[in-house]
Amino acid sequence: MSENVSAGTGETRTRRDEILAFIILAVVIWPLIAVGIVGGYGFLVWMSQLVLGPPGPPA
Repeated sequence: MSENVSAGTGETRTRRDEILAFIILAVVIWPLIAVGIVGGYGFLVWMSQLVLGPPGPPA
């Protein structure tokens, strides 16, 4: 009936899954999100300068 034969087996599997999830988040997902945010901001500034002109003193 029980999924885990002993408490030790369940704890080890859960801890390994948590470590794997942390590694995937820390190494893959968060860096992609950070690059996407910075790249998106750069694209927004670039497009706004194409439409509004470069920054500088008023003419």
